[in-house]
Amino acid sequence: MNILITGIIIFLISVFVIEMFFYSYRTLRNPDHAKIRKKLKRISSSGSTTQLPDIVRKRVLSDVPALNQILLRITGIRHLDKLIYQANSQYPAGFFLLLSPLLALTGFLGFSMFKINTVFCVIFTVFLGASPFIYLKLKKKQRMEKFQSQLPEALDLMARSLKAGHAFTTGMKMTSEEFDDPLGPEFGINLDEINFGVGVAEAMKNLAGRVDCVDLNFFVVAVILQRETGGNLAEIMENIAHLIRKRYKFLGTVRALAAEGKLSMYVLLGLPFFVLGALFLSSRTYIMTLFTDPAGKIMCYTALVMMVIGAFVMKRMIDIKI
Repeated sequence: MNILITGIIIFLISVFVIEMFFYSYRTLRNPDHAKIRKKLKRISSSGSTTQLPDIVRKRVLSDVPALNQILLRITGIRHLDKLIYQANSQYPAGFFLLLSPLLALTGFLGFSMFKINTVFCVIFTVFLGASPFIYLKLKKKQRMEKFQSQLPEALDLMARSLKAGHAFTTGMKMTSEEFDDPLGPEFGINLDEINFGVGVAEAMKNLAGRVDCVDLNFFVVAVILQRETGGNLAEIMENIAHLIRKRYKFLGTVRALAAEGKLSMYVLLGLPFFVLGALFLSSRTYIMTLFTDPAGKIMCYTALVMMVIGAFVMKRMIDIKI
């Protein structure tokens, strides 16, 4: 069994090394390749059904051609690719799909060598395997929160531009130049789509598809409706910016009120492990009975299940959607 696991790990490490070799070779040979691919990815990430040029439709999920063809045939890979784009990661989907099992198998082999309890070994193995995707989720959350904080100022800038007599695209260009990532580049991509012939309504829908921000949907819907029915777009943008600021302020109040519940959750979840560690250091023989005796194992498993259920319930209680 250990020989089989070792062989699988060696195989995955070999594939990972080949993937990184191809990536490094292409990056050194063509330094602008990554920037061009990222820009094409941004333009085509919305999954629009409009007829676009072939070059926009092509997606690179791995620098290894064979692996790229396999990934393109997997149905759910588009969601991962969109997550990678929203997290602004420079690595393709194939990198994370290879890294995840590599970390999981390496962790499983390492824990098996130290003869750790099977349940804890499986838990840590699953955590290591999921860690690349947890990292992407956290990066995406940080980036979308930054976009949400930039949006009111961007809308005010566009509203002032419209009041000064500039066109909508001119205001968007000014916004893309004044703001850094993520809002500036996203608005720049939207402007490029409009300049290359995509309709304003379709380009705005693509923007909403690329960026996972609820407040952005207000802006997109307002622009689409204004172009169909008319109205003072500058005033509409100012009202939306005011609404977003009020929602952002209210969200901060909710987070402050829920901070006590979060702290209680962390204390209640961390206290058993703290006591376990203290007893392990002071009375190791006494506490090891909990892991060797059959009744003690049942108590440990029951406690873990109850802790997971309790954490889920407390998380739902303090996670208030605005």
